[in-house]
Amino acid sequence: MIVQVEFLPNGVTVEAAVGEPMLQVAKRAGITIPTGCLMGSCHACEVELEDGTPICACITSIPAGQKHLKINLYSDPAW
Repeated sequence: MIVQVEFLPNGVTVEAAVGEPMLQVAKRAGITIPTGCLMGSCHACEVELEDGTPICACITSIPAGQKHLKINLYSDPAW
């Protein structure tokens, strides 16, 4: 199944397969999500889903059951 993934606030949209790693999708879209540990512990890669749920992009893949997924990017000035 293909999901339309939109990265906000940039408004960049890219197609992704269910189960594809989020960092890989972002890279293909030309979006850089900062990373640290790549294990979800440091939260450097934290982004928010449209409903405000925070997730660590380094350990998250594109979920099933949605045709469109909005990911809110934000940066932590401490990183």
